[in-house]
Amino acid sequence: MADETPAVELRDVTKRFRSPDGSVYTALRDLSMTVAPGEFCAVVGPTGCGKSTTLSLVSGLEPASAGTVHIDGVPVTGIDPRVGFMFQSDAVFPWKSVLANVAAGPLFRGRPRKAVLGEAREWVRRVGLAGFEEHLPHQLSGGMRKRVALAQTLINEPRILLMDEPFAALDAQTRQIMSDELLRLWELTRPSVIFVTHDLEEAIALADKVVVLTVGPATVKGEYRVDLPRPRRVQEIRFEPRFVALYERIWQALRDEVKLAYARTAKAVAA
Repeated sequence: MADETPAVELRDVTKRFRSPDGSVYTALRDLSMTVAPGEFCAVVGPTGCGKSTTLSLVSGLEPASAGTVHIDGVPVTGIDPRVGFMFQSDAVFPWKSVLANVAAGPLFRGRPRKAVLGEAREWVRRVGLAGFEEHLPHQLSGGMRKRVALAQTLINEPRILLMDEPFAALDAQTRQIMSDELLRLWELTRPSVIFVTHDLEEAIALADKVVVLTVGPATVKGEYRVDLPRPRRVQEIRFEPRFVALYERIWQALRDEVKLAYARTAKAVAA
């Protein structure tokens, strides 16, 4: 991997936003990180540190204020069709069936309807929803809707997969099941993944590498290689001694940032 051009590279990236009162808020400052082809990278950091902003820059939804963002060595100048984005909230069309939701992306890109519907049925099967093709989103459980969103994203065969706390709203048991499903489906095509989460256990269980961000304005505090064997089962890997050792090591770096973020919030409330 080290000799390949990174699938994603952020070089000394700073992102500023204009607040409603006219002041400038800096979300990221001099942030640099890379994701190799086929690598699963998890990003953790305290609340409000700029994790989601980082995804927005990679996706092309937001431009960097300074520094550069590259995909396959080429600067990002807008939304790239090779990038898939799975949001925290369900980005499904409530009036469309499961099958129609999964097929929507390829059809929007102009692919032949017959071929797309065949692929969509296969992806519905892959995420365990065979028999629910004609159901509407409101007829599904939260975990089932996440399966639709996952199929809806992966059918486009993204080279880069961005995931912004996609399982945060699920209960603990469903979340573990969905994590296993994600790893199983990721193995099929091996896109490069940037997975944002507040859950350090989830990050270690899924990723090849965990990146810890500082309290905002965020920069990279540390990167940690996750040398756990694959394939993995999320429900079981957490009991491995190496998992526990990695958790303790990464938490030492993350803990201070979480404490600082909490202190800032408490001070702001008191003021």
